[in-house]
Parts: sequence; C-alpha cells; structure tokens
Amino acid sequence: MTENNYCVIMAGGVGSRFWPFSRNHKPKQFLDFFGTGRSLLQMTVDRFRPIVPIENILIVTNVLYREEVLAQIPDMRAEQVLCEPARRNTAPCIAYAAARIEAMRRLSNKANSTENVNIVVAPSDHLILQEDQFRLTIEQGFNFIQEHDALLTLGMKPTRPETGYGYIQRGEEATKQDDNNTTGEGIYKVKAFTEKPNLELAKVFLESGDFLWNSGIFVWSLRSIQDAFKQFLPEVAEKFMMGMEDNNQASPLGTEKEEAFIQEIFPTCPSISIDYGVMEKATNVHVMPSDFGWSDLGTWGSLYELSEKDEHNNVTLHCDATYYDSHGNIVTLPEGHLAVVQGLEDCIIAESEGVLLICKKDAEQQIRQFFMDAEMKHGGKFS
Repeated sequence: MTENNYCVIMAGGVGSRFWPFSRNHKPKQFLDFFGTGRSLLQMTVDRFRPIVPIENILIVTNVLYREEVLAQIPDMRAEQVLCEPARRNTAPCIAYAAARIEAMRRLSNKANSTENVNIVVAPSDHLILQEDQFRLTIEQGFNFIQEHDALLTLGMKPTRPETGYGYIQRGEEATKQDDNNTTGEGIYKVKAFTEKPNLELAKVFLESGDFLWNSGIFVWSLRSIQDAFKQFLPEVAEKFMMGMEDNNQASPLGTEKEEAFIQEIFPTCPSISIDYGVMEKATNVHVMPSDFGWSDLGTWGSLYELSEKDEHNNVTLHCDATYYDSHGNIVTLPEGHLAVVQGLEDCIIAESEGVLLICKKDAEQQIRQFFMDAEMKHGGKFS
C-alpha cells in the first residue's frame, strides 16, 4: 500500500431493480442486505482499506447522499465525497474523480504529481466472497499498469449462461505481445465487448471459454485514463481539466470553488458509460480473468442465488416466514413481520415502506418499469 494508490468508488445509483427495498432516499448501496451490520458501501470501503490509504479513497455519489456516505464512513473527510448534481452515468463520474486526484496531488505539491499514480475504480454494490484473493488480484493489476500504458478491466470467469451481465471476449495474452514482459501473464488484450446476451448466446459464450463477465471494476494509471478521455471523450475531458494544462491557471477542484464549478459543468456532460465512451474504442484495453467469489448484487435473482435457502429452496430475509407447498421463493419484509406463503413458486415477495411487491423471479427485469410506473402514477410517493 503506497500513497500513489487511489480508489474511486461509484455510489450514485438508485438501484431501481431492487425496488421497493432500494428507494430514492436510500438506495441499495446504503442497505444491509445480509444482516451483517454493514451496508454494501461499508463492505466495499472495508475491502479496499488494506490496498489503498483511507485518505486516498474517493466516493462519487449524488449530492442527495453526501450526509449518508459520511454517516456510514465516519473516518472519511467531507472532501473525499465527490457529489454529482445530476446523474450522468459512469464516464463523467470517472473523469471527475481522475481530475480531482490530479488536483489534490498538485495542491499538495507532490513531485511528478501525475506519474506512477494507480487508480482502481469499483462500484459500491458488489459482493466479494474471497477478499484475500481480491486484494492479490488488484495488486497484480497495479503491477501490470505500472509497466504498461493500459486500461485494465477485471473479467469474471462465468459459471452459468447469465443474461444479466455484459461479456468481454479475450484475445492474445499480454506476455505474447512483449518478450520483455514480466507482469502480463494471465492478462489478455480485449477482443470485443458485448452487451447482455439472450440465453442461447450466453450458452455459446460459456461453452467457448473465451468470454468473461464484465465486472465494471477497472485498474489504470491516472495518465492513461486521462489520455483516453482526451482522445475519445474530449467534450468530457475538457470540462474537468480546466486549469490543469496551464500551470498559471488554478483549477477549482480541491478548493472552495469546486462545488459551484461542478454544479455548473457536470449537468452539461453527456450521459455515457465508460464502457461505451472509452473502453470499446481504445486499443490498449486489457482484461484479467479473475475468480474471487464476485457477484454484481444488481437484482433480486442475484440476491436469491447468494442467500441461504431452506429445504424447499425458499429464501427468507429480515423477517419470519412459514411456507406451504411453496418452492424457490425469496421473501423479505420489515423486521418483526411474518409472511405466510401458500402455493407459490419462484416468486419475489418484498415489502418496504408501504410498498408490497409480488412477482415472478423470471420477471425481475420488469421491476425497473414497475418502479417508473409507480413513480409516474403516485408522484414519487412510493419511489
């Protein structure tokens, strides 16, 4: 762990696919799903503490959640929470964080402020079961990007034909591209990114052995990602790099002028993902096949798969439940409530803050639409 290692945690989403448990005022990253006493965000920060100094961890979130972040991570300073005034997807989020890291280093008068700066970017809502292996993987990634001008993403080895994830097709191994390479073993050039496939295509991907789940976890140097933004998303880069190119002009980032500056320029950024805006266009993108018990805790189905089940494959969270002729359900109600379930198979039964959801598990991709319909019909009362 060195002062040149940074971590950017993306924590601005609403988590509408977990409605009604995840709500606008308290999205899923701030919730304790498994009754451990730690939210997904807290678990994510804990995971990076052995890798990155706590003062080098930045959390990018919506301005609505600033106080919630600081309450959940009490040893984090307010200036480590970067607040987005509008939701603009992952590319502007990452560009903001990269520019802030450079500004912080310049303000602290660190020599070679942008050289040898390593950044790992991760969502706040993933579950990692093998944390020691995760740390080794990130350290291997840091070693690789220190020797290569590369944008590295972690690809998860698929265990099933999953239709809810994007996929990455790997190409040639990095060691075969450079005879002097000492860090590229097990790391591959990216051949192609693919969107979420249908079931038949997902089966083909699984059988081929060349495709990996796209985790949304990235490792790169500060210079490499800034160069990529300048080349592929200049309209985003130029907004955040104001003052960086001219040493005679001070950047507002890291100063008392930052909040007003971000309020002005952030909403003008295009809403675009880092995958679409940069990773699918750059030629120096690599993937590291990884296996550390990863799950994108993005849907009720993924929560079901990860949770303890009874003899009839029912999952009960936060409440009590009695089942009759019922199989494969997931039930979560407020603590102290009892569910009596008869004759249901493969259903989601979730109650939170005045909303009761009952739907089939295989219809979970419609939950976001249910959320939007409820918001439109009831004016945000239940969102």
